[in-house]
Amino acid sequence: MSISFSKKTKIITASLLLAASLPALAAIAKLDNAKSKVTIVFKQMNVPVDAQFKKFSAAIDYNTAKPEASTATVDIDVASFDLGDPQYNAEVLKKEWFNTAQFPKAGFVSTSMKAGANGVLNVSGKLTIKGKTTDISFPLTVKKEGANQVFDGSLPIKRLTYNIGEGEWKDTGMVADEVVIKFHVVTQ
Repeated sequence: MSISFSKKTKIITASLLLAASLPALAAIAKLDNAKSKVTIVFKQMNVPVDAQFKKFSAAIDYNTAKPEASTATVDIDVASFDLGDPQYNAEVLKKEWFNTAQFPKAGFVSTSMKAGANGVLNVSGKLTIKGKTTDISFPLTVKKEGANQVFDGSLPIKRLTYNIGEGEWKDTGMVADEVVIKFHVVTQ
């Protein structure tokens, strides 16, 4: 006995499969660019300096019931780095600093998320800056604000690990090696 599917049955089956997959597709949250920001804090001549990346994108699939199934990918347009002065902005795009001609993007891809206490996730992943990828871990606070999901965190790094500040700029007397990447990501 052979079973044959009519064209109509195939279309209905395909439609049901597509409908069943829609909740998974809908789980990826839409970034609210107006409310989200990525900043860095570093010290120049021992004075704290704040700067911001004006352009970035994020794909976050956060599962509140099962955080370990969550994923996140962030891509940063490095040329959007803003120190508040056009001359400084142009300087940090050069080869010695971010080398945006060769490395226009920096990025993060999560490899695991584990629930911690009080709405904090312990996130691990791969951070790539200036072509160098390292394993990183950091705490991430997650909270609901109305219809939005808010992700806040900070990640300390060493700039020299990523060859940010080559040549004479390797000297940490002028610009400290320690940098903190801070992010406030709002999704809808």
